[in-house]
Amino acid sequence: MNRHSMICVAVMGMAIAIVGVVNSASGDPASNASQTKGDAPEFRPRLAVDVAKDRALVMHQIYSATLDVMHRHYFHANKSVLPARAMEDVFADVAKETSSNARWISVNTKPMSVDHEPKTDFERKAAREIAAGKSEFSSIEDGYYRRAGAIPLTAGCIGCHSGFFNDPSKTPRYAALIISLPVRDEP
Repeated sequence: MNRHSMICVAVMGMAIAIVGVVNSASGDPASNASQTKGDAPEFRPRLAVDVAKDRALVMHQIYSATLDVMHRHYFHANKSVLPARAMEDVFADVAKETSSNARWISVNTKPMSVDHEPKTDFERKAAREIAAGKSEFSSIEDGYYRRAGAIPLTAGCIGCHSGFFNDPSKTPRYAALIISLPVRDEP
């Protein structure tokens, strides 16, 4: 098996693990109920807020670790798909199987894609908080628990994200991973 195939298998394994974590039991038998009719999407009840917080943290850790692994072992200058772009495919696959949503935003560097520009009030607040030094920012609104977690841009990232002559030790640079999970109203 070549290196590319091994990386693809590892990423798929991590995606399967994420789906398992997101779909794991929350102590409420109804929380894992699904109803499908033909090609209709599965019905997934909303989570308790404490379960959503825990799952969002685990998902952040898995996605962040996957991104690091892909950067170290897969990405080589202009020869490969950018790791963050490949991760967006993982986000989409996990979203199909769960009620979660994940996306990147730029915090204090120029976005690598217009899709990474903070778009919502939550995302703009999260970018400000993470740029100010917080490791995460979260809120519960409109029936969703949203968590933004910092993704530090290291020396290997800075060349593309901020220019080759910027020293990340002088001004730490960040992106953020936004994870959204639907939650049920607390009694």
